[in-house]
Amino acid sequence: MEFAFAVLALVLLALLAAQLAGPGRRDRSELRLAEIERRLQLVMDHLGVVDEGPELPGVREHLARGEKIKAIKAYRAATGADLKTAKEAVEAMAGQR
Repeated sequence: MEFAFAVLALVLLALLAAQLAGPGRRDRSELRLAEIERRLQLVMDHLGVVDEGPELPGVREHLARGEKIKAIKAYRAATGADLKTAKEAVEAMAGQR
């Protein structure tokens, strides 16, 4: 019984240590990705390249008819994005018109 408790305690400590070490790597990856995206945008701006974004079937059509909720649903179906990301993307697309 004591052996099982000791093993369980070690497993819990290992999980806790892994959880504490994880966010630092994630933050660095996010910062690195943001820097890469910034540099890519600078290159695209310098070359005059315009990114029209992915083809999103139905999204622009729904926006043209003023159907924002249907546009968000179509965006999620096309990309697999979560609700918040889809809403922000559709609102950005609506602001570009």
